[in-house]
Amino acid sequence: MKKIIILIIITALLSSCGIYTRYRSIETIPDNLYGEEIIIDDTTNFGNMNWRELFTDQQLQALIEQGLQNNIDLRSAQLQIEEVEAALMSSKLAFFPSFAFSPQGSISSFDSKKTTKTYTLPITASWELDIFGHLHNAKQQTKALYAQSKDYQQAVHTRLIAEIANIYYTLLLLDEQLDISQQTEEVWKETVTSTRALMDAGLSNEVATSQMEAAYYNVQTSILDLKEQINQVENSLALLLAETPRRYERGKLATQRFPKDITVGVPIQMLSNRPDVRAAEHLLKQAFYATNQTRAAFYPSIELSGSAGWTNSAGDIIVNPGKFLASAVGSLIQPLFNRGRIIAEYRIAKAQQEEASLSFQQALLNAGSEVNDALVSCQTSEAKILLFEKQIQSLEKALECTSLLMEHNTTNYLEVLTARQSLLSAQLLQTTNRFNEIQSIINLYQALGGGRE
Repeated sequence: MKKIIILIIITALLSSCGIYTRYRSIETIPDNLYGEEIIIDDTTNFGNMNWRELFTDQQLQALIEQGLQNNIDLRSAQLQIEEVEAALMSSKLAFFPSFAFSPQGSISSFDSKKTTKTYTLPITASWELDIFGHLHNAKQQTKALYAQSKDYQQAVHTRLIAEIANIYYTLLLLDEQLDISQQTEEVWKETVTSTRALMDAGLSNEVATSQMEAAYYNVQTSILDLKEQINQVENSLALLLAETPRRYERGKLATQRFPKDITVGVPIQMLSNRPDVRAAEHLLKQAFYATNQTRAAFYPSIELSGSAGWTNSAGDIIVNPGKFLASAVGSLIQPLFNRGRIIAEYRIAKAQQEEASLSFQQALLNAGSEVNDALVSCQTSEAKILLFEKQIQSLEKALECTSLLMEHNTTNYLEVLTARQSLLSAQLLQTTNRFNEIQSIINLYQALGGGRE
């Protein structure tokens, strides 16, 4: 028996060359992944900054901390990790022999003769020799799944921080727009009063007064819309924080400060920073070992089993006390008539591996595109800041001049109306541009894999 087992193992070792091929991590990606127009002269990565250093607003920090503690998606991701961790433990234990204690007993009597009592107290064991990689590839596949689940949790963690920050700054934007609209409402109210006084003095007409009142009512309507939007955004924030709707204390958009020097680092850092890119590679790794596993199915499976224990049943003889009994069996199972099915499964696994490779390449391209979009958006918003300031200064001067001319009856109400509406529009656009700048910084931070602990 021992010689047979040794012969089986030697034969298997000679025929299993190539079954244990290992996955090799991808270490090269395009140098111009972020775009040819982006010059990279520093390996420092803005995404490596701790989120507390980027978001210095204490009220925002408190909200992010609360979200990381309570968010339902993040807690679900942690539970998924625990599930895969248990599966990984199971795949590791498959390499060890399994033991079972299965005592049996019987009582029999024939034709009212003396009762016969028999018993068996065996401990059985079985052990699969993983010569062809059945268990090895299954374990490696589960390890890749475990790493992918951790990357998924990190992706949820990073996305949650970015979403809370975006919603918080959206509230600051709406607050600023509401404040501008309310100030404009007060000015329009004074203008309507002045226009009506000019009409009563015969220096204006009903058309001018009606147009001014219509513009005043339009501003009031926009104020109500902004208040409704603020309520909806606060409700969205409550969902992320896993709590019921409430009002959130917050700062001012104008007081927010961010780092001046933003560096994107080298593209190779994508492989270690972006959780979605890492998850795509782990998916490729799973497909690689799944292919290995289907290849291993072409080879036989070898299993050793045995039992040892005490029994008082020796065929037709009953002996007391019981005697020790031991047995051992070696088996080899080689697929013969299902080779076609195994070939089909192998081809499917190879195709799925190719699909996973393409998905990984696409994840890299998506990541590079997101960095490019966010960086260009940030640079564009910065370039617009000075232009909006100059535009608002010019419109304020134009409004002042047209208002004075109307008081002296040297211009009509339409020019005043146009000047005031243009100024309001520019002020709101300036606020939106500041928000876009902040949002692009957040998007760039997330695109570079920021938000890790």
